[in-house]
Amino acid sequence: MMNKFRPAAAAALFLVLAAGLFIGWRLGTHGATPERHAQQAGTAREILYWYDPMKPDAHFERPGKSPFMDMELVPRYADAAQTENIGLGLAPAFTQNLGVKLGTVEKGELHPSVEVSGSVAFDGHAVSVVQARTGGIVERAYPLAAGDRVRAGAPLVDIRTPEWFAAQSEYLALKDVPQLAAAARSRLLQLGMTARQVDDIERRGQPRAIVTLRAPRAGMLSEFDLRQGMTVVPGQTLARINSIDRVWIEAQVPEAEAASLGAGGKAKARLTALPGRALDGVIDTLIPELDRDTRTLRVRVALPNPDGILRPGMLAFIQLENTREKTAALLVPTEAVIATGKRHVVIAAPADGRFVPVEVATGIETGGKTEILSGALRAGDRVVVSGQFMIDSEASLRGVLARMPTEEAPAGTYTGIGIVRSTADDEIVLMHEPIPELEWPSMTMSFALSKPGLANGLRPGQKVRFHFSATEEGPVIEHLEALPQGEAS
Repeated sequence: MMNKFRPAAAAALFLVLAAGLFIGWRLGTHGATPERHAQQAGTAREILYWYDPMKPDAHFERPGKSPFMDMELVPRYADAAQTENIGLGLAPAFTQNLGVKLGTVEKGELHPSVEVSGSVAFDGHAVSVVQARTGGIVERAYPLAAGDRVRAGAPLVDIRTPEWFAAQSEYLALKDVPQLAAAARSRLLQLGMTARQVDDIERRGQPRAIVTLRAPRAGMLSEFDLRQGMTVVPGQTLARINSIDRVWIEAQVPEAEAASLGAGGKAKARLTALPGRALDGVIDTLIPELDRDTRTLRVRVALPNPDGILRPGMLAFIQLENTREKTAALLVPTEAVIATGKRHVVIAAPADGRFVPVEVATGIETGGKTEILSGALRAGDRVVVSGQFMIDSEASLRGVLARMPTEEAPAGTYTGIGIVRSTADDEIVLMHEPIPELEWPSMTMSFALSKPGLANGLRPGQKVRFHFSATEEGPVIEHLEALPQGEAS
């Protein structure tokens, strides 16, 4: 009996010991703390707590299913909490391979100027028009044509004027009667004769049937088409003379730069016909009306032309001085500014070796410097001027730049890209891409709408960009924007 009992007892004892070892192993693994479990898994990252990305303010001591949604809780690591929102750390070898170069934020004044091309034109303020004051016949047209230069007082045309001849005869007949002579003289002046011509008639003592019209100023005949025997009528333009003692340069300035210009501002012109010479001028006029097609403003620059070397039609390049009041401002190298289309970002490089994206508002730019109107920069700060686009891409992948507020996603809201699954009056179901700011993975979930009908017009399968806020009741979409199917997220 004893021999038969011993094998059975040994077998039972072995089963008890095996069960104890198994229970101890289970307690040693699943009963360990999360920190210990992470260390056993071969990682040294310290876990602070677990949380549901949909309700990040609720913290849990153990992993598991979220009580709010059908998803696993995710860990919050201590090093991630420490580095969040303070920038991007890159290995020195990585930054060296990128060819990262730094510049310095300075405080100073910009003296901007606008450089545009234009063409020489007549001064529209210095033009004279010769018209017929009374009807007559052209007895002689002097050998002139449009484009000829004339001097002041040069004869243009001889006109036979019957009406003037009768008025002259009447004046001479009444010149001994003071009151009547004054009335007759006034009539001659009203018909268009000059005081000098009337005095010449009185001195000669006989009327003149032919009157010579002369150039009132020196310049170029821009209009002259008279021939002998032609009949002229009162008010007819006989000649137009443009002065060339002063000319304009007309140019078109982009809308964004025109606001810094004003009448009276200094200008410097260089012409291809006059290499090596710079001519000083002044801004004469800024045309009030903007060209809607080219979004430019017409500008006239006045230049003296005493020797007549500037001719209408010549090509000119002008430098227009900014007339805005100059004040000291923060300046950064223009290469340091990243224009995304929605905002302007500068990558700052603090002394701790990290790269921090700083959103800025920019002002004028000239000479390789850009004015900073607002932003968390100070004089003396170091900024990235070369390789920042690679840093920007790396930062975007890690979600650093994504945490910066934009006009479309104001502070306190988040941006996502998703595919519409279904819509209702007050909610929408989206299959969205990962949201790095909240550490959400890709998933399909329901969002409340901030106002009824916000999703009207959207259909299942459509790609959208959405901005939402995380509330205690769950995520609420504030804005929805349909995207073309091919647009990148």
